[in-house]
Amino acid sequence: MKTFKKYIQDLLGKNSSLQVFALSGCIEKRILEIQTLAARFRPQEFSIPARRSGGRFPSENTRTDSWFGFNLSRAVGVLLLAIFTSCTDVVDVEVQNGPERLVIEASLDWEKGTSGNAQTVRLRKSTQFFDTNSVTDVTGASVMVTNDTSGASVTFVDQNNGEYQTNSFQPVLGQSYTLRVEYNGEVYTAQETMTPVTDITNVFQDREDGFDDEALEVHVVFTDPPGDENQYLFRFQREGDLLPDLEAAEDEFVDGNEIDWWYEIDDDDDLEPFAPGDVLSIEMFGISRPYYDYIKILIDQLGGVGLFEAIPVAVRGNCINTTNPENYAFGYFRLTQVVRTQYTFVEDEQSTNAE
Repeated sequence: MKTFKKYIQDLLGKNSSLQVFALSGCIEKRILEIQTLAARFRPQEFSIPARRSGGRFPSENTRTDSWFGFNLSRAVGVLLLAIFTSCTDVVDVEVQNGPERLVIEASLDWEKGTSGNAQTVRLRKSTQFFDTNSVTDVTGASVMVTNDTSGASVTFVDQNNGEYQTNSFQPVLGQSYTLRVEYNGEVYTAQETMTPVTDITNVFQDREDGFDDEALEVHVVFTDPPGDENQYLFRFQREGDLLPDLEAAEDEFVDGNEIDWWYEIDDDDDLEPFAPGDVLSIEMFGISRPYYDYIKILIDQLGGVGLFEAIPVAVRGNCINTTNPENYAFGYFRLTQVVRTQYTFVEDEQSTNAE
């Protein structure tokens, strides 16, 4: 199960991989040293005569072979010990620096049962891979969203902290909207459709369907609307955890059916599994097909830190620089309807027995 928490582990994963390659090279170097040392330990008179039929090695050669084997074994033992005590080489990681780009976080999420008028767009600048100190908030930009059907436009007000807010957005399901951002004399635009979501009909816990039959999992039940192509984004976050998990789904093979979507803590997350008393926030978004394709790639990339995972690449969203296309932006303009709920895990029979 690919999870968004892997992003925090990504630096560690990359450095660990580099240490693996450095260790491999160091071991190869030590093996060459062992071979060289073996040649030095080999006595000049040592030779292996041709075996005679029904005979054996001469006694003097047998003794020489025994002496050589004993001393070579000691040498090999010492050098193998050295391999695992001195083969962590310091590696200076050189990461290629890319150009600074605008990052547009324009997720206009309309929670069911609310007006959806209050919305926020966030703008920041990209940074180099290991840079954690730079101020990336973008101020002084112009942000506007227009309903392509009615022509009504809403201006988002600069809050001087990278956020641009409005209390006047009017969401309409199924209608198209255009985002326009002007910054540093360049104009970025994106177009998206407000996508509906069905209701969550039940939430419960179990231990039956997860990868670990002893761990608690949560089940989110909903009915997929028939006849439509629907995609979903799930956001799970337990109280106390630093980051949420994101999962994406589509109804290609389950159109119109009741769907039971389960979620458990991944063993690779280095987090404790769910326990009675844990409170889990659950969000289910209805998302467009283009955004589904985009977020699936991001989830897969941010989840992969192993040696055999795909190499991460820059993923472009739907924001286009109409002034200078080469200076494209990162991020995405999405319009989604969302349902939110919480679930508190309770004691079950297995939890009671474990105590």
